Amino acid sequence: MMELLALFWSFFQVGMFSVGGGYAAIPLIQEQVVSLHGWLSMQEFTNLVTIAEMTPGPIALNAATFVGTRIAGTGGALLATFGCILPSCILVPLLAYVYERNRRGALMQGTLAGLRTAVVALIASAALSMLGTAVFAGGAVQLDTMDWVAAVSFLLALLAIRKWKLHPVLAMVACGLVSLVIGVCVS
Repeated sequence: MMELLALFWSFFQVGMFSVGGGYAAIPLIQEQVVSLHGWLSMQEFTNLVTIAEMTPGPIALNAATFVGTRIAGTGGALLATFGCILPSCILVPLLAYVYERNRRGALMQGTLAGLRTAVVALIASAALSMLGTAVFAGGAVQLDTMDWVAAVSFLLALLAIRKWKLHPVLAMVACGLVSLVIGVCVS
């Protein structure tokens, strides 16, 4: 019973404080499921984000469902997912009303500008944590622990997505295939 309550409360907090959408939620989810509760290792969390990104739906909801299922089965999935969406069900109508009444005001514009900055910081933090886990064994940034295939794949995928506008799904498929081929050849 305590685990179910912990799942609900953890994902309620994620839903309440993940201002800025899915990517901004990643560090909040990481804090809850890796750091605070230890439900997943950092490697498992990175895998979770990869899977949640590839499947339809918001990252936070996919993560809530996955973690809930893993920790407490179907009941855990339902409670974690409900906890994640409940704050939006309460706050969105309230915030829509406040925004509509004050959208041109300096206070509203200043608040939104500040939130945009915080969202970029949250996304960058999550990206750096996951990059460290994906490229360096154990997350420690040292050349002797670097996975060179992952590092080169990351750089090529980033270049292809940013410069040549390659669809992110194609970049993920290409990186997965390269890793699979190299893994099979080395084995």
